[in-house]
Amino acid sequence: MQVKPDILSPESKKAQVEQMFDSISPKYDFLNHTLSLGIDKIWRKKAINELKVVNPKKILDVATGTGDMAIEALRLNPDKVVGIDISEGMMSFGREKLKKAGITNIVLEKGDSENINYPNNEFDAVMVAFGVRNFENLEKGLTEMNRVMRKEGKVAILEFSKPASFPFKQGYNFYFNNILPFIGKVFSKNNKAYTYLPESVKAFPDGIDFIKIMTKCGYLDCKEKRFMFGICTLYTAVK
Repeated sequence: MQVKPDILSPESKKAQVEQMFDSISPKYDFLNHTLSLGIDKIWRKKAINELKVVNPKKILDVATGTGDMAIEALRLNPDKVVGIDISEGMMSFGREKLKKAGITNIVLEKGDSENINYPNNEFDAVMVAFGVRNFENLEKGLTEMNRVMRKEGKVAILEFSKPASFPFKQGYNFYFNNILPFIGKVFSKNNKAYTYLPESVKAFPDGIDFIKIMTKCGYLDCKEKRFMFGICTLYTAVK
């Protein structure tokens, strides 16, 4: 069964995810960095470092949210970074960050991972940070990302995963299933968003299972790097 923020709602996963992120957008950055103890920033840096090898001048950030990954990508000195997301609420906060920082070569646009409004081979690199598990159709989204990336371009995907070793697995599961949803609910005022997070991570096909899906979608040289005993995984591949 597909995991959705509200499994009883007849609305599609895509519509529910859009509404959920619009709802939590005012507190998203605060909660994201607080609940991860700021470690998510380190993971983003590691993902961006993987893209250096293709010297990307035009980068696509899928499920950009408030633009943190897009901003981090400026370390690669690209000419342009395009961020797309289905949540206008999230991107409105991202645009404010860009405006305050005087950043002009990042553009945040309403966009769907399953129907990217750009031609084939448009980007040198494509990236996603903690967004692929929210795709309604994972294979369709990955295939679209591959389509708009040039030959020999590189993709970097950060996603939560499931640690397997004792005792970290048990401590992680307790935090993810009890503490995180409680704090998220208190600060975001959204009853479902931070319950959906651990449920969506549990259901996500991580590790070798995700690599098999990437390969099926046309990616080559697929690799994974696990961080923090498997809390997060960085997947990379080329076209």
